[in-house]
Amino acid sequence: MARGYREIHDPDDHDKIPLASQDHLLDASRDHQNDGIELEAMLLQTLPTSGLSTAEVDRRRAIYGYNELTERKPNHVLKFLSYFVGPIAFLIELACIISIIVKDWFNFAIILGLLLLNAIIGYVEEARAESAVDALRHTLALKTRCWRDGQLQELDAAQLVPGDVVVLRLGDIIPADASLLGLGATGVETDGALLVDQSSLTGESLAATKKKGDQVFSSTIVKQGQQLAIVTATGSKTCIGKTAQLIATTQDEGHFQKIIGRIGNFLILFTLVLVVAIIIFQFIVFRDDPIRGQVLKILGPVLILAVAAIPVGLPTVMAVTMAVGARGLAQKQVIVKRLAAVEEMSSLSILCSDKTGTLTKNELSFDEPFLCDGYSADDLLLYSYLASEFGANDPIELAVRSAAENQVPILRNRPSSQAHLVPGYDINEFVPFNPSVKYTQATVTKQSDGTSFMVAKGAPQMMIKLVGGHDAGVKAYITLAKRGLRALGVARTVAGTKDQWQLVGLISLLDPPREDSADTIARCQTLGITVKMVTGDQQIIAKEVSRRLGMGQVILDASHMTNPNVSEALLSERCYRADGFAEVTPEHKFKIVDALQRRGLLVGMTGDGVNDAPALKKANVGIAVHGCTDAARSAADIVLMAPGLSTIIEGVTSSRAIFQRMRSYALYRITSTVHFLIFFFVVVLAYDWTLPAKLLILICILNDLATLVIAVDNAQVSKQPDKWRVGQLIFLSCFLGILLTALSFGHFYYFWKVIGYEPQPEAAPDTVDRRLDSIMYLHISSAPHFLIFSTRLSGYFWESLPSFMFITVIIGTQVVALLMVFFGWLTPAVPIGQALAVFGISLVSCVVLDVIKVQIFKYWTLGSHSLSCAPCGPRRKMLKSRRKEELRQERVWDSIEEVYKLGLQTKVIFALLNANGVVPESRYSTSSISSWGSGNGKGIGATGMSSQYQDAWARESNDSL
Repeated sequence: MARGYREIHDPDDHDKIPLASQDHLLDASRDHQNDGIELEAMLLQTLPTSGLSTAEVDRRRAIYGYNELTERKPNHVLKFLSYFVGPIAFLIELACIISIIVKDWFNFAIILGLLLLNAIIGYVEEARAESAVDALRHTLALKTRCWRDGQLQELDAAQLVPGDVVVLRLGDIIPADASLLGLGATGVETDGALLVDQSSLTGESLAATKKKGDQVFSSTIVKQGQQLAIVTATGSKTCIGKTAQLIATTQDEGHFQKIIGRIGNFLILFTLVLVVAIIIFQFIVFRDDPIRGQVLKILGPVLILAVAAIPVGLPTVMAVTMAVGARGLAQKQVIVKRLAAVEEMSSLSILCSDKTGTLTKNELSFDEPFLCDGYSADDLLLYSYLASEFGANDPIELAVRSAAENQVPILRNRPSSQAHLVPGYDINEFVPFNPSVKYTQATVTKQSDGTSFMVAKGAPQMMIKLVGGHDAGVKAYITLAKRGLRALGVARTVAGTKDQWQLVGLISLLDPPREDSADTIARCQTLGITVKMVTGDQQIIAKEVSRRLGMGQVILDASHMTNPNVSEALLSERCYRADGFAEVTPEHKFKIVDALQRRGLLVGMTGDGVNDAPALKKANVGIAVHGCTDAARSAADIVLMAPGLSTIIEGVTSSRAIFQRMRSYALYRITSTVHFLIFFFVVVLAYDWTLPAKLLILICILNDLATLVIAVDNAQVSKQPDKWRVGQLIFLSCFLGILLTALSFGHFYYFWKVIGYEPQPEAAPDTVDRRLDSIMYLHISSAPHFLIFSTRLSGYFWESLPSFMFITVIIGTQVVALLMVFFGWLTPAVPIGQALAVFGISLVSCVVLDVIKVQIFKYWTLGSHSLSCAPCGPRRKMLKSRRKEELRQERVWDSIEEVYKLGLQTKVIFALLNANGVVPESRYSTSSISSWGSGNGKGIGATGMSSQYQDAWARESNDSL
């Protein structure tokens, strides 16, 4: 029975029950929330085994709200209107305005329809992605057991209010910040503590011990024990809520939006220059003409030029391509929350990955042992088990016992009622851990022959001292300590003696890497992505995990993030050069991502905990891994539904294929626009001739809608991070556009001067011969459109054939244009021979332009290679300066590496000499180096080595960097 409480049998007894002292709750609650009423007084009104009444819950919820992180709900109207803002949208809107001015209502309706179509498709596709995430959130909604109205109920964690009494047990995700009551689920007082995994908050892999009165935090996980706890903070008042405030500070414009903006700005500038030139020319030439000098007449050709210049399909094709890719990724258990993240993932060059729970399993387990002659791994685990305390909650004891129970045959499959017994052995006496000797000890009798012996387990140096010294054991201990492994020594006496001790071996414990982590990191490297580990664990542990994963050993600790003497440029350089970061906080992770981004790198961040959320939000692509907290899922752009990082490879390769499709379309569309603008600019000014507006609109509709199939086209996957390189993209587009313009003038002059189809002004009567309109319509529709077969890749178009659907749709639209010209639909009919000749020339020109494109790519690619042709003077100087700086950096880091290796060798020698008593203690004492590392100054440090060794090892990277 709980001290201070009466067992509740009848609700009428509630007012008779005296309240237990809860002073510890008052201290905790003062640090959390106090909004309008005294929370302390409210908590004192809660009975642990009856909980709050429904009326009281409603009252408190009105004050504190629901237990959930507040998210800004998007305004759907404003979100839809946002698709009408931007360079491309402004171009389309400009054409609408001109249509209204000249009272061309047919063109106005068509252009307005295209504008609405772009907005609707973009809005719908992004809404689909968001609905997938909402469904994910509902599926993973957290449940909790809570006392309400005298009954133990299961309800959504969002329903909790301060003062609720919840049951916390093994495996539970703690639903809110709470204070432990020291009571079991039924109200019976218990002395047992909870083991709580706080890695989602702190990044530490070792579970924390929580006793009565201690505070536990939302989103942490109960690893051992069961207790009642009273909720002290909910929603934004929890530790998660404070972290969420940092998350809310990052609202940068996405990389993809910047790229589309730059392309649109170029097209706007190009269009405005030509439009202004036409307007000025028209005013000068026709200023004395009472009809053609009118403003509305001048704006007519401008409207045609604007319609031709508008890449109406650019936003739509981009959105559909990313949306189709996002649905494909969802089938591979990669949920995309933000469509633009699909494209941005293809350009990632740095991937910062949280260690605990992402690269590792987040569980302490038996690692590589050191065995003395004559003993096996089973012997080592069995003797360590005999020297372990049954029921102990220490995580190292639990890891040792779990390893023994899983590996030693006689300890497997025992009934739960005999869990405290060891088959074949009797434990006669057990001496618990004593801080003065730093080991546990047991006297054991072997049942088969009745012989007795003693076993001991504890600090390695104490075990070595107990057996009278052991050179191989000392070397093994130093090796394990250097690698960051938590080490335990195991010894036993010779049967029948009490003082002839023998060293059995050393046990090493580590949070092991996931099975797929090393392979995933290696595959990332083959794709040109550098993986950097980020963890809250100690530096030496991070180094060992990094070694096992095949990563580098340059691990920076948190001091590099907070050193006021380090400039931002130097910090950025150090973060770029480092292989990982240890002992970091959420602010440090945020700062690491920011430092890397300042170098112009696109940074991805993976994580699963609350401590990862700010960096997830700051990164160009935030990736929440399987089993992540709500805070991480909310901050991320992409959510992985499968455990481990292997699905990231699927995401990267898929996103790069999507990038290739989008870049292919962008190159095609900019080329077409440049071709349209230049050709019509010249013919309008020189010959006062344009295609009828209906034919230009038809080209826009048929060709742009047809190119939507690029979303399902086959695509090559780049081996390096993709980059837009907008300047090079525009250069190549303009070059190809000029070549197409020359081809168009060839058609124009041939059919005019040779065949005799004269260009007719738009105002000419319908009786004149307009067959040149038909010829030029077919040419302008087909020649640029066939170019998309070439822009699909940097090599020859036949090296990677497009999909069947892609070929069918692209060829099909041009067959429709051919039939229109032959049968005279919407335009005068022309002989089939002439139509087929134009169609064939368009196909041949595509092959010729493809060859030219390949030659350009050899010197100036859109991929990872830079311009290799002869640079100009200023660029040559810049490249020389850049190369000089790279050589200087290489020399600096080579020197650092040599110093690092020399320091490592020196410390090993000193550690060995000190362990054997060769170097006086005063020469290498704890006090002289206590500021170097994180050891506790005596005995075994957190990593399993004596503090002087641990401190020396912990400092080596800091000194070198």
